[in-house]
Amino acid sequence: MIMKKRVIALGFFDGVHVGHAALLNRALEVGSETGLIPSVITLDVHPQLITRGKEVLLINSLEDRLSIIHRVFGIEDVLPFEFNTQTAAMPWDMFIDYLIDEFGAKHLIAGADFKFGFGGMGNSRLLLEKCDEKGIGCDIIPHVKQDGIVCSSTYIRELLLSGDIKRANSFLGHAHILTDIVRHGYKLGRTLGTPTINMCFSAGVLVPAHGVYATRIFLEDGAEQIGVTNVGIRPTVSGTDSVTAETHILNFQRNLYGHKVRVEFHKRLRSEIRFDGIDKLKAQIAIDCEEAMRFFG
Repeated sequence: MIMKKRVIALGFFDGVHVGHAALLNRALEVGSETGLIPSVITLDVHPQLITRGKEVLLINSLEDRLSIIHRVFGIEDVLPFEFNTQTAAMPWDMFIDYLIDEFGAKHLIAGADFKFGFGGMGNSRLLLEKCDEKGIGCDIIPHVKQDGIVCSSTYIRELLLSGDIKRANSFLGHAHILTDIVRHGYKLGRTLGTPTINMCFSAGVLVPAHGVYATRIFLEDGAEQIGVTNVGIRPTVSGTDSVTAETHILNFQRNLYGHKVRVEFHKRLRSEIRFDGIDKLKAQIAIDCEEAMRFFG
């Protein structure tokens, strides 16, 4: 079998933000200029989990990360790289040889602060030198700034945790998303006249600030809807600390249990609060729906 010849963007790509976009767009440019297949290699887990035993809350699940790269940038070849104690011990120069021999790399693209290989000893300068030695192309993409701030996954995590979804989306370059299979819930929404779909955040994925959000909902058949999503523990009706994302889809009646749905977060309407009774909750939900409709026009 003939190995594909690729231009490969390297990184973890958590959130796939505007800084990452510079790498991905450059891969598309090189592919268009050279005929190489635009590709991305991303780690399946955050490197600090393996190298330091440190859990890092991620902006997206691996599934959503790959989805954004496909859907927003149109890059079909996305290659998750299994990062474990064995691959973490790979010397930096051997890693580059691996990309050439196993993936047909003919051009590599990385960010200015890209570290790789055992102990993070590989850096952008060594990457350039090694690619030159091996006779393949290489681009090092400088930091991307917005509002004078370097765009980073760390900064976007802080924005999401504080509930500043508008600014987070600005730095992401697209709406923050959650994709999940619709699950059975308590079905209380039906009695309120506002049936909801229930979704969960994957283990290791950060939960945005608890509250109510104006959202767009995308179904498996491509249909797009408007909704109101409550992220949190539903303090008025639930006695547990279990966090869910409950979405009421406006003017929609279909049963979506067992179907995969993508929710895009566009505006935080309010914080999650406890109401004195179901009637007050029901009245507030109506207000939330009206505000979401106004927001989306």
